[in-house]
Amino acid sequence: MFSLWYLAYIVKGSGIGSTSKMVDQEVLDKLEAGFQKLQEAKGCKSLLKKHLTREIFDKLKTRKTSMGASLLDVIQSGVENLDSGVGVYAPDAEAYTLFRDLFNPIIEEYHVGFGPSDKHPPKDFGNVNTLVNVDPKGEFVISTRVRCGRSLEGYPFNPCLTEQQYREMEEKVSSTLSGMSGELKGTYYPLTGMDKATQQKLIDDHFLFKEGDRFLQAANACRFWPTGRGIFHNDNKTFLVWVNEEDHLRIISMQKGGDLKQVYSRLVDAVNNIESRLPFSHDDRLGFLTFCPTNLGTTIRASVHIKLPKLAKNRDQLEAIASRYNLQVRGTRGEHTESEGGVYDISNKRRMGLTEYDAVKEMQDGILELIKMEKAA
Repeated sequence: MFSLWYLAYIVKGSGIGSTSKMVDQEVLDKLEAGFQKLQEAKGCKSLLKKHLTREIFDKLKTRKTSMGASLLDVIQSGVENLDSGVGVYAPDAEAYTLFRDLFNPIIEEYHVGFGPSDKHPPKDFGNVNTLVNVDPKGEFVISTRVRCGRSLEGYPFNPCLTEQQYREMEEKVSSTLSGMSGELKGTYYPLTGMDKATQQKLIDDHFLFKEGDRFLQAANACRFWPTGRGIFHNDNKTFLVWVNEEDHLRIISMQKGGDLKQVYSRLVDAVNNIESRLPFSHDDRLGFLTFCPTNLGTTIRASVHIKLPKLAKNRDQLEAIASRYNLQVRGTRGEHTESEGGVYDISNKRRMGLTEYDAVKEMQDGILELIKMEKAA
């Protein structure tokens, strides 16, 4: 497993924390303006605003990673989108260390107490056979999904990637996925040159991700679009891989109903299969490394689309109950969306300081409790 320092070293060929390239005045001016904007935004509740104090700002504003990423690259999305919940992204792996005075408290708060001296445990998918179908009668859960993010070792994250690197990664990933067999066997669809019929089919299946997410755009994560981007799905449409959307890879297992055991088992098989041929970026302290600090450690997000009409009469109350079980409530179409038809997307919130199995089990146990409370309401 590579440390952040070594990963930065092999990618760029220089030591971590290099400040040989000075941040120019234009960037410093933008940083100062952005900091002032945050301070004056009374309604802003982002973790960026909370933790970017003047002391931290002054300490970090002149730093640059060995790949040339500055504090502006880290905070620009949160400055432009004052309704962000978090507001920061890592432009490369080194950023997590060089700008740790900002990242560490954000990581600690988001990941429920994962402090600077804590170390993420080794990967452990656990015994999949101990998981269950959370809604065997099909009364509440519409669908179940488990996904994880992965970054390819030796490549930076979106804002620092070149057009050629996007192409290289797509070639490596698509050739790996074409070797899938059995239930995982499927087809890769590159976004470049995609015909309208295929595009519409993937949109209708709710598979196709689109350019234009304002949070990613502001983070400079959509360069050279659609070069190097694509989607893979198996023949049964229960296994899906997004290539170079927010992360290098988003590996997804999903199906209708509440059979978490089956969904998780498929994901584990897929991740192990891909990892045997493509090395992933990993850090001994932070676990698997991705673009967004909410998605470190296991990077596992296990979720259900669920109808809870009684509990959902009061969204604030639903969120308060869910938080007791470390669950996150989102709208039907994910983050920053509203519920449609009383259906909510509910997932585990913790991804760090626990194993992959524990993260999924936490979601399972919380959903079982919510269903029990809905029935009793």
